[in-house]
Amino acid sequence: MKGFGNAVVKHRKLILLFAVILLVPSVIGMALTRINYDMLDYLPDDIETMKGQNILLQDFDKGAFSILMVEGMEPKDVSALKSEIEKVDHVTSVVWYDSIFGSNVPIEFLPSKIYDKFNKDDTTLMAVFFDTSTSADETMEAITSIRRIAGSKCFVTGMSAMVTDLKNLCEKEEPIYVGIAVLCSVVVMMLFLDSFIIPLVFLASIGMAILLNLGTNFFMGEVSYITKALAAVLQLAVTMDYSIFLWNSYSEQKQKYPDNKEQAMAQAISATLTSVVGSSITTIAGFLALCFMTFTLGLDLGIVMAKGVVFGVIGCVTTLPSMILILDGLIEKTRHKALMPKMDRVAGGILKVFPAFIILFLIIAVPAFYGQSNANVYYDLGATLPKDMEYVIATNKLQDEFDMSSTHMILADANLPESDARAMIDDIKQVKGVKTAMGLDSLIGSRVPEAVIPDSLRELLKGDRYQLMLVTSEYKVATDDVNAQIDEINRVIKRYDKNAMLIGEAPCTKDLITITNRDFQVVDAISIVAIFLIIAIVLRSFTLPFILVAVIEFAIFINLGIPYYTGTQLPFIAPICISTIQLGATVDYAILMTSRYKTERAGGAEKKAAIRTALSTSIGSITVSALGFFAATFGVAMYSDVDIIGSLCMLMARGALISMFSVILVLPSLFMVFDKLICKTTAGMRAVAN
Repeated sequence: MKGFGNAVVKHRKLILLFAVILLVPSVIGMALTRINYDMLDYLPDDIETMKGQNILLQDFDKGAFSILMVEGMEPKDVSALKSEIEKVDHVTSVVWYDSIFGSNVPIEFLPSKIYDKFNKDDTTLMAVFFDTSTSADETMEAITSIRRIAGSKCFVTGMSAMVTDLKNLCEKEEPIYVGIAVLCSVVVMMLFLDSFIIPLVFLASIGMAILLNLGTNFFMGEVSYITKALAAVLQLAVTMDYSIFLWNSYSEQKQKYPDNKEQAMAQAISATLTSVVGSSITTIAGFLALCFMTFTLGLDLGIVMAKGVVFGVIGCVTTLPSMILILDGLIEKTRHKALMPKMDRVAGGILKVFPAFIILFLIIAVPAFYGQSNANVYYDLGATLPKDMEYVIATNKLQDEFDMSSTHMILADANLPESDARAMIDDIKQVKGVKTAMGLDSLIGSRVPEAVIPDSLRELLKGDRYQLMLVTSEYKVATDDVNAQIDEINRVIKRYDKNAMLIGEAPCTKDLITITNRDFQVVDAISIVAIFLIIAIVLRSFTLPFILVAVIEFAIFINLGIPYYTGTQLPFIAPICISTIQLGATVDYAILMTSRYKTERAGGAEKKAAIRTALSTSIGSITVSALGFFAATFGVAMYSDVDIIGSLCMLMARGALISMFSVILVLPSLFMVFDKLICKTTAGMRAVAN
């Protein structure tokens, strides 16, 4: 490792030049990486709802579907608006009453069952179909065009409208996320480190690593908006520790080599590389555990964040030491006394009352575990968006005026007998919560010859292999009521056609609930086992992995249990992400203290003295690291109007502090209790036990 450190010091200017050059393709790659705003797009391709979505696109040339409400317009103006919307790129069809009866039939002459489907007071409904998928760029552009054409009297709802508004909101907020995280981190670092300039140097180095990470996302094709929003903030929070470690090591080495900063840095790089690689492996393992989710958002987030940690480690031992050496004079001029005091007395006080912390650990663990096991989660991401968002206004209007909250689609055999098709629709109408159900046969009626049916309507609802039926529901997406309704509708359609499929936002969300519940258990187990094994190998101990993982899991239980007791709902992805991120990112706090405890104990120190030394020397580093993590995420949590991002950042911020207190208070207390067992089951400490 010393050879590597010497090479970095020798070629520091070349390393910085190369890093700056790499920023150019990184920025280009970042700009060209597509962002996916549709969570349902990450469902497995082999489930029935996703197969149905693909059939809808292939057989009917229809991907996305939106409901358009037009308020206060005369029928002739609505008809003209419909014609304009049909001209919008990627709009395949617009269904209004004249799609069934033609424009020559006055609206007041419509049968009441048809009139009521399309009208309420001065508001009329249109169904708009697109030939591109829900979150395709072309669909979002079409939604924007429709809103521009229709003006303020137009209200567009549906998943495509939601992702369009979500994209606009995220693009506005994301630069502010990064700015808040940087500002808060700088404040914390300036207060708790011993130089006013070094935090800016840290940020420059980490910023380069972040750009490299975001730029290489280009090779993934696309990333989710959650990944994009969190990647920079989380990478900053997680990899700041590595920079602090290098700086502390360099400061120590400068005392040994006061007249040779190059030699001091080479030694610091060597020490940092060994420690940071071992530390980062647990963090990477936590992120990679997300890749085992069948809901592939986990793969997306896991790869990007693991990649970010790797770039962070590389930057910590290449670009950061190069910057520090070049700016060494300026850094020295801005040194000040760090605010962090000596922690000997604090450590002594904690150990003096360690039984109290053991008792608290045992008392809190049970309700914390119960709380995190029963935390309330939500799956309807649109329900938590800002109330003044166009999609939210439109959705509320649709529900209030038409008592319609979700729309399902049925794909049935095109050769299904007309009598069976009408009977199926009639049975579906009897399902609780169904507002309307219609298909080609039921809409036209048995007395109307197929020859007089408009071609546009026939092409819309019937293909060569499948026929399309529409069902509207008064139940909201992701509720128990709509999920029960979906089960009942599925039972009905399978009676008439065993290959029929029920698709749409609500059925996809129901699958999402089932899949992510299973994913949580799998990912949680994988992350715990992986990090357990890594700790066992790094610390060469059988018992220490149990203790360290128990302490961090205790902190995770508290973090995820708090929302249960405060009545707060979490986004469905939060428990899965936080359990792995908090475990992987904050177990380093425990490893830091444990490594020093092990060193002191193996060196012959008495139990209490070894634990006190480990605790007093670790509190400062753990506190600065946790406060840095907290600072990078808390500001984003307070600012974001996107609840899924705000909730994740709040959980990460709170989790860092809870892990900090758990490691500082509970871990040394457990060392006091299990010291003899630890010594007997840890390589290098058995002599102490004897």
